[in-house]
Amino acid sequence: MIVFGLAAKESQVQAVKQPGSANSRTLMASTMGFRPVKRMKTLLAASLPVLFLPAVGQAASYGAGIENSQWYLAESVFECRLVHEVPGYGRAVFNHRAGESLSFFLESDAALMRPGRGSLVVEAPAWRPGVEPRPLGTVNVSDDRRQVSLDTRQAFVVAHGLLDGMRPTVTRESWFDGRPVRVQVSNVNFAGEYQRYQRCTSNLLPVNFDQIQRSRVPFASGSTQLSDADRRLLDNIVTYVNADTTVERIFVDGHSDSIGSRIDNRALSEDRANVVADYLKASGIDENMITVRAHGDQYPVSNRPADNRRTNIRLQRAGDRPALQQANGYGGEPRG
Repeated sequence: MIVFGLAAKESQVQAVKQPGSANSRTLMASTMGFRPVKRMKTLLAASLPVLFLPAVGQAASYGAGIENSQWYLAESVFECRLVHEVPGYGRAVFNHRAGESLSFFLESDAALMRPGRGSLVVEAPAWRPGVEPRPLGTVNVSDDRRQVSLDTRQAFVVAHGLLDGMRPTVTRESWFDGRPVRVQVSNVNFAGEYQRYQRCTSNLLPVNFDQIQRSRVPFASGSTQLSDADRRLLDNIVTYVNADTTVERIFVDGHSDSIGSRIDNRALSEDRANVVADYLKASGIDENMITVRAHGDQYPVSNRPADNRRTNIRLQRAGDRPALQQANGYGGEPRG
């Protein structure tokens, strides 16, 4: 056995001494622990799909790890937004706009999930083995940029899941090949930013621009009296205008029903507009911002007289198209 081993080594040495032969190159490579180049190329080519492409049916998961999980807060008196970047997918956002309730959505630059019904589950992270996932039901997946939007109740459930150290996960088929797509929201670094987010929401204005851009103060027949509800509405308008420096003009348009003479209705509509404008000015609105117009019974909105006894208030921001006005200041009802 010893002689055989020596002979084998001698033959290998002889082969190495003849570098020109194919056998010598093969033997040298095997002696040094390498395989022939052609075989290496074949092995690499066979292994590439396994290394870089998921197996058929395997879920494509998107989510931040411990090392890159970040939450950041964008805050103002108009809106509070708590944003979490989901690498490879987009972002998860808790949003609370002034005058509205909490909402949550997943936003993606590319629609990775097929539209339809997806599942929402609160899962434990990998470092908490043995904790059972909690299904929260199904969610609608759209083909919009905001693929998943949750209502207030579901948004609070997701927030409490994150505070409990869990990871809310939405699963839906891929738009491209039908494989499951899993979007996970990380709880890492969430709790501290969520406390700041709650403080932000407590300082929001009572209304947002869309809610008071066009407002209506109703009146009883022949009356110019403001109700308590009317004053609360006007107080909200004053609060908003004082906070939003982009509002440059307030149009106050008085109206009446068609009962009685046109002259009396014109005067009554002017009184109704003035009582609203006077309240705004007394509450701190610059009178130069206010344009008062009276229309009498010229622009009814309904066949019901009660609907036409009103004063309309419209806020105009810088850059908006000004409403057409007549030279005497009593122009038509603003449009746009």
